[in-house]
Amino acid sequence: MGSTGLIVQEVTIPRNSGRAFELTKGQVIRVIGTTIADFVAFNRDDLTDRLDQARTKVYNRKIFISTGDVLMTKSNRHLLTIIKDTYEEGTHDLQHGMCSRSRFELAAREGRLAEYYFRDIAPEELPDHGCWENLTGALKPWNIPPYDIPSPFNLFQTVTIDSRTGLMLNSTTRPKPGTHVDLRAEMDCLVAISSCPDLWAGGEQGLQVRVYEEPEG
Repeated sequence: MGSTGLIVQEVTIPRNSGRAFELTKGQVIRVIGTTIADFVAFNRDDLTDRLDQARTKVYNRKIFISTGDVLMTKSNRHLLTIIKDTYEEGTHDLQHGMCSRSRFELAAREGRLAEYYFRDIAPEELPDHGCWENLTGALKPWNIPPYDIPSPFNLFQTVTIDSRTGLMLNSTTRPKPGTHVDLRAEMDCLVAISSCPDLWAGGEQGLQVRVYEEPEG
């Protein structure tokens, strides 16, 4: 517990697994990690109104968001606000979707696994599931179909984008230990987080998530 924040929930999300959290308006969720976290959220009173990447980018007038920026729903409502971001090594991603078994299989067939893993990997290293399956499982108690899970806010996923061609390239940039992002719920919401099956540095440690009754100092 910090100087002003009361921890009401604290969990570890192991590598390549997911968890869901119900937040009430004003609560803060902190995501701590050295690997990528696929983050999705829904209006708890209307689960069809959910995080929208495009609305979020247009509202904040940028493709890289951080402290002070707002995650928006499909109906243009404030969902969560980033109140603290200690990821100094890179930026978070609002372009990509989420990894999945089908994406791994397609990349393997096309010989493109190195685009994601930065090296050739042995068949036995290929994950048998990814963030889509993790989020699907985490959200099952709320009866959210897999295809209704929105494209995520990918915390700690640094992507370089060529301003002229739009070419997007993954990078090996990852957070240092203790790096975290705090998001305050602007409405009662449902949040789900996947700890990516990231094979780069830090992925084996998973993620830590804390829910605070109010912001930590």
